Amino acid sequence: MSQEKGLNPFEIVQAQFDENARKGNLDKSMQEFLREAEREIQIRIPVEMDDGTTKTFTGFRVQHSTARGPAKGGLRFAANETIDMVRALAIMMTWKCAVVNIPLGGGKGGVACDPRELSERETEKLCRGWVRKVYDLVGPDMDVPAPDVATNPQDMLWIMDEYDTIARSRKPGFVTGKAVGVGGSLGRTEATGYGVIYCVREAFKRLNIDFKGATASIQGAGNNAQYCCEKFTEYGGKVVAMSCWDPKDKKACTYSCEEGIKPEDLFAPGTLDKFGTINPEKAKEFGWKQEDGNAWITKPVTVLIPAALGSAVHKDNVNDIKFDVVKVYAEGANSPTTPEADKVIKEKGVYLIPDFLCNAGGVTVSYFEQVQNNMNYYWPKEEVFEKLNHIMTSAFNDVMDLAEKENLYARDAAYVIAIQRVARAVEGRGWVKTKK
Repeated sequence: MSQEKGLNPFEIVQAQFDENARKGNLDKSMQEFLREAEREIQIRIPVEMDDGTTKTFTGFRVQHSTARGPAKGGLRFAANETIDMVRALAIMMTWKCAVVNIPLGGGKGGVACDPRELSERETEKLCRGWVRKVYDLVGPDMDVPAPDVATNPQDMLWIMDEYDTIARSRKPGFVTGKAVGVGGSLGRTEATGYGVIYCVREAFKRLNIDFKGATASIQGAGNNAQYCCEKFTEYGGKVVAMSCWDPKDKKACTYSCEEGIKPEDLFAPGTLDKFGTINPEKAKEFGWKQEDGNAWITKPVTVLIPAALGSAVHKDNVNDIKFDVVKVYAEGANSPTTPEADKVIKEKGVYLIPDFLCNAGGVTVSYFEQVQNNMNYYWPKEEVFEKLNHIMTSAFNDVMDLAEKENLYARDAAYVIAIQRVARAVEGRGWVKTKK
């Protein structure tokens, strides 16, 4: 996340919470409790590297809320990872689980490292070392990790195996996002991206927009963005641009195609690496034009979908959006819009689908994975998508109905619903006594 007016990522989400706590007349004691995490952990993980030296990595786990259920949230590997980034994402996980009304709280983890510079063996040792450091504070009934930036199903299997080894038992529900056949759920790979487009579909219904003729530009080419592209195209729309990070040149770039980026080309062997970087040679083969990294935001499309890292849209580029054309702004990433940019989008009247609603498909199917682990019975993919579609559609309509009824900005309506649900759980447990 970039910063505006000196705010760091955690201060940004706290400011959003404080504003909506005031709008919802949240009791001051409850506001004080909910704006900070229940527990924060910082750890040091020594890893023997392939060259025989030992390198020590700093890791984090933040459990923001367990009032509605075990903390839930991904584990990220990023060179610039900070405790404030993890805090920000943990609190957003609380609101995300609450707004789609699944019985989980909010957590998040991170390790400060450059995953591209780690071998497979070093990555495995890092995953296992992270578990050993947090073992007594996590678990299927306490705090459940999942994949996030630069982590994947294989990493989750190493994490699960290390937990099982220490516990001397089998706890597949400790971690989600695992490979199918080893406790993973069908449909988890597609879940976040599909959830984004389910929300876009519902927005189109309210705005009387036909998918045929609709266009989209997506920031990112990772898992989320890939399946946004697939489902948007399946519904009849065209994705005309996608951006990604080029590790060779160490800069972002955008690939565009007026005829539409075809999912079968995107998923063709050799087009993408595991970090979501598009191969420029394959792009050239498909007729995709390479442009500047910020070009995705300038496209005259029906819907803009920031679906990569936070603060992609900020005060310096928000006015590059073609507000005379763009109808829907769907936040596929976590906190992709800084406060100053958000004010511009609100003033322009673009139909916003807020992040912690829009990208909740991933955690929803992670919840399904836990349920299936507990039953030791696994659903077919069609059933997973049917249940996901139902939850995302219901949550979207709850938020937008409240926004229309109370004349609220969609982000504020989502916050009101989420905060009220968490506050009721906190008060019901007797953790915070509020004035009646």
